[in-house]
Order: sequence, then structure tokens, then C-alpha cells
Amino acid sequence: MSDLLIQTIRPVTHDIGAFQVRRAIPTRERTMVGPFIFVDQFGPALLPPGAAMDVRPHPHINLATVTWLFEGAIEHRDSLGSHAVIRPGQVNLMTAGRGIVHSERSPQAERLAGQTLYGMQTWLALPDGREEIDPAFEAYADLPLIEDGCASARVIMGTLWGATAKTTQYASTIYAEILLAPGGALPIEAEADERAVMLVGGEAEIEGEPLELYALTVLAPGKAMKLASASGGRVMLLGGEAFTTPRHVWWNFVSSSRERINQAKQDWEQGRFPTVPGDSEEFIPLPRIATTVSYP
Repeated sequence: MSDLLIQTIRPVTHDIGAFQVRRAIPTRERTMVGPFIFVDQFGPALLPPGAAMDVRPHPHINLATVTWLFEGAIEHRDSLGSHAVIRPGQVNLMTAGRGIVHSERSPQAERLAGQTLYGMQTWLALPDGREEIDPAFEAYADLPLIEDGCASARVIMGTLWGATAKTTQYASTIYAEILLAPGGALPIEAEADERAVMLVGGEAEIEGEPLELYALTVLAPGKAMKLASASGGRVMLLGGEAFTTPRHVWWNFVSSSRERINQAKQDWEQGRFPTVPGDSEEFIPLPRIATTVSYP
């Protein structure tokens, strides 16, 4: 590695039938980047007519999930009664807090016509003292767009390039999708405690050092850098406040307390979590052995 790119985390790829999921963190190499404790990239994958994504109802505690799509659509339902179809340009932030249950499925129109599914699923650990807040859901499509010649960036969370997204932050967070046309370049600001980038399409480099496709590249703190592309690329920038208290991850549960995770396991197995209105006939059972989220 270099003084600027201090760690490259190559994702583990899971084939779940209809498409592949590439999981960068958590891993033995690194657990978090700022508040981000889980980073998945999926697709692009063609789901033909009749094929669908179906993540059955499952629980979460002490975290917030962030869903962001480049292509396709996902129908979200949760135990608060929230119902939303996420499409490119819209962020879904679901706060689990003391507990929530949700499902993610292909909408009916896309089941019939088929679709390309391509995007990101990330989790944010909730900070000390706020892990057990009330669950919540929000979705925003009117996010700041920064444009500079052959480069553009959509600010999904936090403040970047002088613009602030209205998406709720529980700890200081930055999250953005950057699109670089051939010859495009954009500065990467130095303010966040921890930062990483993931090249999810095309090619790009930071200060002349090429990024590896789908790898999570951790940037040195406190240094401004330039992201550029000769032929065009798509890059995710993420990070924020560094956590001082470790977090534990087991299946869909994140917490600073192992005892709290054990309680959540018992609660799910014994049916003490709320159900999802409109999607309560099936659910993902508690696995016997798990380290991170499991897909059906």
C-alpha cells in the first residue's frame, strides 16, 4: 500500500442465485470505516421476467440500514408499517434502534417485466447512548447533486463539497456516489475521521494510484486527495466518525453488548419481534451459526 491508500479490502462474493453480493466489511482485516460496519455491493445482475429478489422478513437491532440503487427497484416493508419502492436517486434509511423487522422484494411490475439490479446495501452502527432509540424509516430523493465539468457527485448522507443531505445522521457520516466521465476529476476532502472508496464500475485512480474494482480502499486520514478517471467510472465514498467502543455483529444484529445480541436472538426465535404488515406469512428463521447477515 501507500501513504495515501492505507488498506485494500477485497470483498467476499456470495452467489445467492439470482445475483451476486460482494461483502467488503465486516472482515478480520477491518470491522468499520467511520460508522459503517457493513458494506455490500450487488450486481449489475439481470433478473429475467419471473425472477425476483425476495429477502423475507428478518430483524435488526442497534443499527441503521442504508439502501442505494444504481439500477432497478426494491420494495421495502417494515414492522412500523412503512412501505416504499426505492429506485435510483432515492436513499432509504431504516433505523432499527431497539428493534425492527423488514423485508426487501422485487416490485410486482419488475417481477413481470424483469430488471437489472445494481446497488449498495450498507449498515451504520448506532453510537453509544443511542443504540436503543425508537425505530424509524425515511426515504429521500431530493439529495444534493454536485457537478464540476466531467464529474458529478450525489451526497447521500452528511456534508461534502459544501452541500448537506437531509438524511438523518446519528454519528457524523459521509456517503456519496461519484460519477466520473472520461477525464473527470473530483477532490476528496480530508475532514472525516475515517474514509474509504469503492470503485463499482469503470476505472478510477486516487493521486495516480489505480483503484481495484469492487475493493474497499481505505484512505489515509487527514489528507486531501484527487479522484480521477481517464475513461470514466463510478465510485462510492463513505466514512465518518471513528467509534471508540467496539461493535459485535451476529447475523442481522449489531450491538456494543454481546448480551443484547443474545437477547435479540431469543426474542426472534420466540416471536417477540413485531411483524411486517402486508408481509407477515413467512420469515427468515434464526440460523444456528452466523457471523453476519444471511440471505435466503
